[in-house]
Amino acid sequence: MVNNKTVAFVVAIGFIFLNLSGHCYGALQFGFYNGKCRGSDVEDIVRKTVLSKFLVDRTITPALLRMQFHDCFVNGCDASILLDGTNSEKTAPPNLSVRGYDVIDAVKTAVERVCPDVVSCADIIVMATRDAVSLSGGGRYNVQTGRRDGRVSLAKDAQILPSPSSSVSSAIKAFATKGLTATDMIYLLGGHTIGIAHCSFFQDRLYNFQNTGKPDPTMDLALLTSLRRTCPQNATVDGKANLDQNSFSSAVVDKSFYTQIMLRRGVLQIDQALASDGLSKSTVAAIAGSSDFTTKFGQAMVKLGGTQVLTGTQGEIRKSCRAVNSQTLMALVNG
Repeated sequence: MVNNKTVAFVVAIGFIFLNLSGHCYGALQFGFYNGKCRGSDVEDIVRKTVLSKFLVDRTITPALLRMQFHDCFVNGCDASILLDGTNSEKTAPPNLSVRGYDVIDAVKTAVERVCPDVVSCADIIVMATRDAVSLSGGGRYNVQTGRRDGRVSLAKDAQILPSPSSSVSSAIKAFATKGLTATDMIYLLGGHTIGIAHCSFFQDRLYNFQNTGKPDPTMDLALLTSLRRTCPQNATVDGKANLDQNSFSSAVVDKSFYTQIMLRRGVLQIDQALASDGLSKSTVAAIAGSSDFTTKFGQAMVKLGGTQVLTGTQGEIRKSCRAVNSQTLMALVNG
């Protein structure tokens, strides 16, 4: 039984860790685990484990991309999204559809087998996402490692995640609070080149956009007709649609997404707005006409992965990605 004084102390310590985490970017490095794992190559272990999962389920790529974004955007890349608990980030409404936890568990088991108590869950998310992107045609980008795992995970903190119906200006402001530029945001939303969205995230665009009783006038009419078939107005099942409406490219990490939104074939409101808003449309057009999307996307993912990280002696290296090491600290997960 944890008494109130102990919980108060732990909460205070937790907030100290949160406050410190925003000032520690420099300790990440390429090859952080070299020589730290009894001669084993940590990144190779991660790659092989992700490959085994990918061969069974190729949708792990959009799942992991979403997981990394949702983890890093909420109090930094500290694997707080992985923690189980009655009031942890995992239970927040924006995170209820996050998948890929089994992939992270499998990687953690594999690295712990040869290298116990060394590799953080926060690094595993970043490395596994990179490898899944590479397997889906996105090119392999080098990632920095050396993150530590956070001890705090609260559902209320996930309220800051941008909504699919956010305006471009509000999204830019939200990303700026994480040290990410408007260009970073536009490239990171390029992660929508792969994966799906459930009808509930865009149904208003099909039938009652901004309470007008009409569809979103910016949506291509052929796409509107198609999506209405997929998402009937009174459906009892939440259907889904590819975020990249190029059927030849919806499972590949490439620049096709930008071409589609320029054709008014964006599924989510924020995606379509990128192609028409004066703050973003020129960058969208430049990316659509470029030949270096995968390189620039990788660079944006690396920058996202450096958001508010814990390093050095901050945080911990979890034994299980789903739980903090000290049971006393579970008060910061269960609320």
